[in-house]
Amino acid sequence: MTGMNSDSLGGDISFEAQLTLQRILPRIESVWESENDGPLRHEFLNRLRMHWPELFALLIELYGSRYDFFFHIEQILRTTAQAMRDRPAPLLELDQQRINEPTWFQSQQITGGALYVDLFSENLSRLRDHIGYFQELGLTYLHLMPLFAVRPGDNDGGYAISNYRSVDPRLGTIEDLRLLASDLRKAGISLVLDFVFNHTSEDHDWAKQAQSGVREYQQYYYIFPDRHWPDQYEKTLREIFPTVRRGNFTWHDGMHQWVWTTFNSFQWDLNYRNPSVFRAMAEEMLFIANTGVEVLRLDAVAFIWKQPGTCCENLPEAHLLIRAFNLIARIATPALTFKSEAIVHPDEVVKYIAVEECPISYNPTLMALLWESLATRSVALLVRTLSHRYRLPTGTAWVNYLRCHDDVGWTFDDADAGAIGINGFDHRRFLNQFYTGQFPGSFARGIPFQHNVQTGDMRVSGTLASLAGLEQAIEKDDDRLKELAIRRILLLHGVTLSIGGIPLLYLGEEWGVLNDYDFVNDPAKAGDSRWVHRAKMKWEFLDDLDDRITSSGGSIRKRIFRSLQRLINLRKSMPAFYGTQMELFETHCKGVLGFVRSHDGSRAVVIANFSEEPCVLSGNDLRTAGLGRFFKDAISTQELPTSQDLPLDAYQILWLQRI
Repeated sequence: MTGMNSDSLGGDISFEAQLTLQRILPRIESVWESENDGPLRHEFLNRLRMHWPELFALLIELYGSRYDFFFHIEQILRTTAQAMRDRPAPLLELDQQRINEPTWFQSQQITGGALYVDLFSENLSRLRDHIGYFQELGLTYLHLMPLFAVRPGDNDGGYAISNYRSVDPRLGTIEDLRLLASDLRKAGISLVLDFVFNHTSEDHDWAKQAQSGVREYQQYYYIFPDRHWPDQYEKTLREIFPTVRRGNFTWHDGMHQWVWTTFNSFQWDLNYRNPSVFRAMAEEMLFIANTGVEVLRLDAVAFIWKQPGTCCENLPEAHLLIRAFNLIARIATPALTFKSEAIVHPDEVVKYIAVEECPISYNPTLMALLWESLATRSVALLVRTLSHRYRLPTGTAWVNYLRCHDDVGWTFDDADAGAIGINGFDHRRFLNQFYTGQFPGSFARGIPFQHNVQTGDMRVSGTLASLAGLEQAIEKDDDRLKELAIRRILLLHGVTLSIGGIPLLYLGEEWGVLNDYDFVNDPAKAGDSRWVHRAKMKWEFLDDLDDRITSSGGSIRKRIFRSLQRLINLRKSMPAFYGTQMELFETHCKGVLGFVRSHDGSRAVVIANFSEEPCVLSGNDLRTAGLGRFFKDAISTQELPTSQDLPLDAYQILWLQRI
């Protein structure tokens, strides 16, 4: 049960909000310590009055039935005011810039990269030395995988956090993080971190207090004395890692109680029914924002609210919570933007995307269907999905990626598949076989992740290059296969760089990094096949020319890097790639995707062949889609008249502009 609503307040929630604020403001006045805080206090009050009615309504909905509701309201506002009071001057300036330009992330100048600090640069200090590398590649957005203090041993790749205010000592310190954020900002690169707010590690201080019997902190988690409630919940819950453990609850020997642990036994789910948890996590969020982080990826957003009799995913209260966190950021740290991570059904993914919630969101469906199109040499399912699932609310954007730290899951909609005669279950089985190299004729070298023999469910691990055929081609030392693999890699990047949104590279992709099977030698990683695509950066790649395509072709790695670097720079020069406006057009070729990008009078036509078979596109189709007679391909610089049909080579992509 959530709290009271406007009806229980006599219908005049606006009056109650203003009365509450009037009573609380004098009680938090002590936050403003000196006369010099006057302008900052004035700005805080302006923002608070703008956003307070909505924030109050959300908190009433979530927590209004609590006997101590107004105590928590006061604490939340004190936390928010203190965060703004503590915010460094350069970030206060950035706040004003982002208030004036809230859709900065829609610019075609934005291209992202993601990495693990230890695997890329060993530590935060050395990562600062590599800022020039990011600039050379063309990145303006850098996502660092979890870097906060974690439990020893298996920590789910950094997602079992012990302390949100302490960096893993192997990576550096909080001060190192602040210095990195400052240097990145000066270089025009926005820093992105994960906000793991569904759960903490079992060795977080809150969890330790709970284990020692402190009831206040036991209420921070879902802890049960017997199996009554766990068994009730389990009836409608799914298992996330069924090959690792069964069920969603873990018996704790010390407490002699059951703890809700959705993901791993050492990751304790937080109880957001408790407003103390909301306030505490808001405080951690604002602390992270004040280090200089500009975007927070909200990890596992779908799971943050629990309700008996439901699947405890994507519940309405989860959206209320995110909106409340968003409003607190709008007041104290408005330069902070949320990015959602919801690897769920496409219909649910889009519900998190809103200016008021998460203006930026990963696009797992596009990722999955780009790989699906390569496997089938058909864009039918991709086109079907894009035709009604790509458009987003004004002021928001997709993050388009090909690989990430996680596995590949086939998150297309079965109804979309069925509409074009594809059985979803059978098709996922085919894709799993194809991308693990088990299907005849497959070029891929992925490996299974979380294969559930009983249900047939499985996902796939592997680097972009290994999934695209480069590992197989090098194994066979076949120049033709190497060429096709490189073309697949550049085709995929060409689509994500042009289709609309923020393109995100998983760093290592720019060098065609292959699977690293040595992860099995580390006991903490051996049971998680995702480490196969979390390879350590080898800086000798910059001058390694050993694996040549031909005697005069240059190195594979250098070719991929320079080609991708050029695509990124071309993207920045094409105003049509601003924003997310995208219109499909019929190419009349089974394996060819065609779409038009437009912005503020600029127009570009993108044509991508997902097959190794050459094909011919009608010149008239290009003329009617591009609204012109003559075009120039920005990638090849070739000029193309629409009076002739357009030949497309294997895995070729064109970025066409009128001339």
